[in-house]
Amino acid sequence: MISSARLQTWSEVVMVLGIVALCQPWSFFLHRYGVTIILIGLVTFLCTNWFGSKVVTEDDEAPRPGEGH
Repeated sequence: MISSARLQTWSEVVMVLGIVALCQPWSFFLHRYGVTIILIGLVTFLCTNWFGSKVVTEDDEAPRPGEGH
């Protein structure tokens, strides 16, 4: 199973590689698809933030004294 934190890290790497591909002068193929690579990384990053697992801490589970919940 792939964790959302690992997938988020990989999507950040893909976005950086897309920027490098867009700015490099040697390969027209990489330059042409640089924006597409950035967008793939961005959509993956947004989906992992939106649908990723929520980390629940002990403070979120129990109400604090005096709050009345």
